[in-house]
Amino acid sequence: MRIGMLTPSSNTVLEPALARMAADRPGLNLHFSRFRVTQISLDEAGLDQFAFDPMVAAADLLADAEVDAIAWTGTSAAWLGFARDEELCRRIASSTGVPATSSALAFRDAFRALGVARVGLVTPYTADVQDRICVNWAGAGFPCTAERHLGLSHNFAFAGVGEEAVAALVREVAATGCDAAAVVCTNMRGTDIAPVLERELGIPVLDSVAVTLWAALRLVGADPTPLARWGRLFAEEASPA
Repeated sequence: MRIGMLTPSSNTVLEPALARMAADRPGLNLHFSRFRVTQISLDEAGLDQFAFDPMVAAADLLADAEVDAIAWTGTSAAWLGFARDEELCRRIASSTGVPATSSALAFRDAFRALGVARVGLVTPYTADVQDRICVNWAGAGFPCTAERHLGLSHNFAFAGVGEEAVAALVREVAATGCDAAAVVCTNMRGTDIAPVLERELGIPVLDSVAVTLWAALRLVGADPTPLARWGRLFAEEASPA
């Protein structure tokens, strides 16, 4: 089984985290293609990074490896709207013949699968990006009843936020009341601490990297349960998306 991961160029957390996860799933091979993303902002330069053409071109390169599915690992549709990634995935599938999903769509599917009605949102982003996510998710039926953000915009810098700092933010949103905490950014160090925090806090803690892999496995009808130690989302077999 080969899964292609479409990745922001300045991301340094995603690939090592996925390698650790994939070690628990014999036969799973992950392949990566990058395109340029260096900042997260709502200005023209920030938004232009997510134009469809370069993203589809990078996905086309993954298709050369005859992958079984392609996942866009960035969380841009969290602030651009779920419809953005629905269209991107349609374009990728049309161009490559390979089914596609994304991190943002994975969160939506995970919320539905777990019955999440109130989200505790944790990101490294600026306030205006955070506000846009809250509006989009509330419109889709997942209001963010608690949120914490760090006010950062340089994508490379997100990886410099330590696990303990991320864990502190998750604990804060859990304390204010939510059905699940969502660590939204695949360049933020939430993958390894999410299952630990789930046991501590008693709620799902959904890390972007883990959720994206879960969705990709679901897309190809693969059993996610060998990855159950990475979070309760993997604990039960999932039907294909």
